[in-house]
Amino acid sequence: MSHVHDPSDAAPGTRPETLGNHDHLETILDFVRWAASRMDEHGVFLGHGTHSYLDEAAWLVLEGLRLPPDLGHDWWRARLTSEERSTLVELIRRRCLDHTPTAYLLNRAWFLGQPYYVDERVLIPRSPFGDLIRDDFKGLLARSPTPQRLLDIGTGSGCIAIALAEHFPQADVVGSDIDFGALAVASHNIADYQLADRVELIQSDGFDQLLDADDKPLVFDLIVSNPPYVDPDEAEDLPDEYHHEPAGALFAPDQGLALVERLLDQAADHLSPGGWIFIEMGNGRHWFDQRWPGHHGLWVELSPAPSSIVAFKHEQLGQWRGEETT
Repeated sequence: MSHVHDPSDAAPGTRPETLGNHDHLETILDFVRWAASRMDEHGVFLGHGTHSYLDEAAWLVLEGLRLPPDLGHDWWRARLTSEERSTLVELIRRRCLDHTPTAYLLNRAWFLGQPYYVDERVLIPRSPFGDLIRDDFKGLLARSPTPQRLLDIGTGSGCIAIALAEHFPQADVVGSDIDFGALAVASHNIADYQLADRVELIQSDGFDQLLDADDKPLVFDLIVSNPPYVDPDEAEDLPDEYHHEPAGALFAPDQGLALVERLLDQAADHLSPGGWIFIEMGNGRHWFDQRWPGHHGLWVELSPAPSSIVAFKHEQLGQWRGEETT
């Protein structure tokens, strides 16, 4: 049960439609083992924070009981009440039969080791921006002044904006999103981390509404974005779990490059001299390199995974495609 399940392993029609008998389950450990087996049996896809069915089952069971993830082993054989058993069976049913991601079932996800509230208005945090922030942007900012004004475009749950505020404690951060529902979730998390005085939320479609009182572009020293970058043609091939996430945060036209291109075309007006913009695009790196083979961006290596974040310095943005501007 240590593998990440390939949804092609079994056709949906061959999977059981029920969870089977669970009357014999009494302890926390019983439920973890049973949940892991049912996840395997029902082809649950793991792509939102865990890499094995046992880990996913432990997360679901412990958090479903409002118990800490580091619960001591002596507690694993504790017997559950009837109400607790019913709660867990329902959670496991929704995870296995509806393929609802665990983070949505629990309204909790983890990013850089910290918990965040999430629901189906936002993507579940899993961005490599966590690694990039933890690694201090791989030294790329070392020759520039410490950024004082930061922007996270497409902030979703607000986890990246919050991580930036904590990593740069002297900076002010703006988190923007086109969706008011996402901004409500981000506001919840910002309040939880008591950062409302340093993290401002703005409703904006890309850069379009990021303007001051005189309608001039707001300018930042560092911009990051995890925009929609999945080609809509790939939707049918995605595991069921991803269809619980907001489509507007996942899919973008033009092989997923439409918003990426728009952001890079407009970024120079919103970035201070010497500043950097970092954009995540997942598997879209192939399409980006194919479309603009001479682009001036730097793929930021975050081993062991192939880089999915491209970086441009302000001075490169005028000709970011690698062609002469006209």
